[in-house]
Amino acid sequence: MNYQDKKKKTAVGLVRRLQERCHKALFAGGCVRDMLMGIKSADYDIATSARPEEVMGLFEKTIPVGVQFGVVVVVAEGFQFEVATFRTEGVYSDGRHPDSVNFTDPEGDARRRDFTVNGMFYDPVKDELLDFVDGQRDIKIGLVRAIGDPYERFREDYLRMIRAVRFASRFGYEIEESAKEAIRGNAEKIQGVSWERIREELQKILLDDNRKKGLQLLDKLGLMAEILPEITAMKGVEQPENLHPEGDVFIHTLLTVSYLEKPSWVLVMGALLHDVAKPVTIEERGGRIRYPLHESVGAEMAGEICDRLKTSKEEKDKIKWLARKHLAFKDARKMRLSKLKRLLSHEDYPLLAEVCRVDALASSGDLTDYNFCQQMRKQFKEEELKPLRLLTGDDLIAMGLKPGPIFSKVLTQVYDEQLEGKIRTKEGALDRARELTEGARV
Repeated sequence: MNYQDKKKKTAVGLVRRLQERCHKALFAGGCVRDMLMGIKSADYDIATSARPEEVMGLFEKTIPVGVQFGVVVVVAEGFQFEVATFRTEGVYSDGRHPDSVNFTDPEGDARRRDFTVNGMFYDPVKDELLDFVDGQRDIKIGLVRAIGDPYERFREDYLRMIRAVRFASRFGYEIEESAKEAIRGNAEKIQGVSWERIREELQKILLDDNRKKGLQLLDKLGLMAEILPEITAMKGVEQPENLHPEGDVFIHTLLTVSYLEKPSWVLVMGALLHDVAKPVTIEERGGRIRYPLHESVGAEMAGEICDRLKTSKEEKDKIKWLARKHLAFKDARKMRLSKLKRLLSHEDYPLLAEVCRVDALASSGDLTDYNFCQQMRKQFKEEELKPLRLLTGDDLIAMGLKPGPIFSKVLTQVYDEQLEGKIRTKEGALDRARELTEGARV
């Protein structure tokens, strides 16, 4: 039995135990939607008539994550399941949590949820679907529709606007017109949502295969201008037609990310932001369009965007490096061997190679530079690409050199010559160091 099947079996056991104690208990929300769509769920949420204290008394290991909202996490067989009491909710003063909750029945609980496709219940013991909001119908016609008044649903938590986009792009659905209008009318309110939560939703959109549609929807509904205005700024920014027959920078960027296959967050952001500085660096001289220094300017802009989205420092540094180096492959044939080896041996070379591949596919389609680098990467053995240094800082100290700026200069120069095959032995490295430091030793 695989992980998902075991988790589902465990969840069914929890439902059965609640029912045996005369409580109503049902699968709720996304897992029901996924079941109807033939998708295996990663999580199984349970809604019940049991109060939080009854849930905690019934199961051996529980975590009271939100007892005030009727929510308890039950830990069973190494899995965690959210078990929530059927409830209605009061006003959302903070735009995320209700000021009050009242316990209710399944239909009342369904009416307070976000979208119809997420508002259904299923009894896995009786094999019975409970659909009070026509969610099954909306799955059949491919529609993301808010439950009740969309303005009210979004006002409760404005992150739901991005969630609507996520569900529409992930499943290839349309967003119902009144929900679209509510999003357009409230797009600027997304600024009041924490950036950590926005990043989490954006990650889910960008890591999905239909990320291009997700970005297009974010743009059309006005959300892109609020969370990633640098991407919106790409629209209408011209590119040389001989290099970019596909169109402007915005079109190119959407095409670029669409070619990625199961990317990481770092990779998709590197691809999304590789040309982020073109709108601010564009210049035209003699009928020729250029973007001077857009790689270095773009790296700094990418860093600022990562800070806004509360991305970790490690991820930010990698994304900045991808933006800065995304044109490196086009110069690979002209590089000194030492520089080429440094590029090919970089720990994030595979990410850069993928950015360069999709960048090329989204423009001229010419993979010559990409293929050259990949071939060179295979041609060299690992010890040839990144050999152990023949010269170290200790060697320079033993030569009587004081630690200082010259250390780095000498070590870099000697290692470059080692990479190029000009220096092959320890003695050769020491002799070269003596030449470079003549007059600098104490």
